Amino acid sequence: MMKDVTIRIDEIYIPLAHQRPIDAVKVQSLAESIAESGLTSPILVRPDKNRYVLVSGLHRLEACKALGEKTVKVNLVQAKKF
Repeated sequence: MMKDVTIRIDEIYIPLAHQRPIDAVKVQSLAESIAESGLTSPILVRPDKNRYVLVSGLHRLEACKALGEKTVKVNLVQAKKF
């Protein structure tokens, strides 16, 4: 189940598994697209106590930061329970 919400970018934690080198060209291209058309593919995060954990969308998140955005629309996803 996913839920659309708008959250502050500084509330998003990027786990080590997602901390990889950022492709500056890709970020710039995404920033231009977001500035023109908005964020068409949402960033996925999951709630975790007092923050949100990035699930998918590192370059989109970096593009929003590059545009000076303080908030971003995300889809909240729930962690799978086994």
